[in-house]
Amino acid sequence: MPRLTALALSICLVLALVVAVGCSQSNTPEIVTPAAPVTATPEASATLPASISLKQMWSGLKQPLLLTHAGDGTGRLYVVEQGGTIRVIEAGKVLEEPFLDVSDLVSTGGERGLLGLAFAPDFKTSGAFYINYTDKMGTTVIERRWTPTGSSARHPVNMQTVLTIEQPYANHNGGNIAFGPDGYLYIGMGDGGSGGDPKGNGQNPGVLLGKMLRIDVANVDTYTVPEDNPFVGKQEYRPEIWALGLRNPWRFSFDSATGDLYIADVGQSAWEEIDFQPAASTGGENYGWNVYEGAHTYPPNSPAPANAAKYTLPIAEYGRSAGQSVSGGFVYRGTAIEGLRGVYTYADYETGTLWGLARINETWQTAELTDTSMNIASFGQDEDGELYVLDLGAGTISALAP
Repeated sequence: MPRLTALALSICLVLALVVAVGCSQSNTPEIVTPAAPVTATPEASATLPASISLKQMWSGLKQPLLLTHAGDGTGRLYVVEQGGTIRVIEAGKVLEEPFLDVSDLVSTGGERGLLGLAFAPDFKTSGAFYINYTDKMGTTVIERRWTPTGSSARHPVNMQTVLTIEQPYANHNGGNIAFGPDGYLYIGMGDGGSGGDPKGNGQNPGVLLGKMLRIDVANVDTYTVPEDNPFVGKQEYRPEIWALGLRNPWRFSFDSATGDLYIADVGQSAWEEIDFQPAASTGGENYGWNVYEGAHTYPPNSPAPANAAKYTLPIAEYGRSAGQSVSGGFVYRGTAIEGLRGVYTYADYETGTLWGLARINETWQTAELTDTSMNIASFGQDEDGELYVLDLGAGTISALAP
């Protein structure tokens, strides 16, 4: 979840790694040339609009931190509230009765709570969906819920625990879960918390913390590991690991058109970063934490490691004069905002600034889209590809608009 502390550190250039895109403006994230070329699908029509606006759609929610849909053609939206409830938006209205209430199971406060929701690809017929929450002991729980009647159900009655992961500290729980284009469930796990990754979880192949996980939850009570996961058969690695070297991947998303994966990883004390994995990847990327924070060695001013080439640098980063806690969004695939199609959106929780990022003419480019007073904890996407931002403190949801 976004970090709530404030550190006043100034932004600086990334020397030879920076492609100069708006670096004279302190609130413009810097673009970093990756260590190896990426193969994102360029959007020939993608542009970075001068600005967008936000239109408030719903209010009165309690700490909303995720908005999604079930992909079932109903147009319903589902809002996750940190305290343990999932609300339904139907015909433009927030229904009074929750879709699910697990507040009695959830530990809340700070970065804990009900943190993730993903509907199974066959939800329309199976009624199955998955939640990610921290239980009363602070342990991460991935859980399956379902009803026999599928998408028309209001009260999911069946439950199976899929996976539990102990957390050594209360922060950096990650929390996002999503089904990829391959039908597998991806789980973003933080490094376990505290500061600086004191247990070294980000680079420890024997633990699930500080990783992106990929599991198969179809037709089994818990899960199986896909045979093509990158570390299957390697004794020192947990086979569930898809990528490693993450600090707190609070929000990640797949481009619904290309399958590319974007990961917004919350930084330690100096740099927020956007990591990237092309759809053609077979996994195994190491995004660097805690050897790197963004494109910079960690601790600050440490010498570059001898094996620097094995790390995948971010495609964009920003320092403390631009923000302090990144909230990842989605690649825009709607129709309401001309020119935004193919642009990845992300924001900073502390400053409320919202940016767009796209690979145009083989170069990653970014620009500020709007500046708000919101605490943008998360983005949401509906079935038509339109995007929304969630203000955690104010309890509002606003749509991105021209």
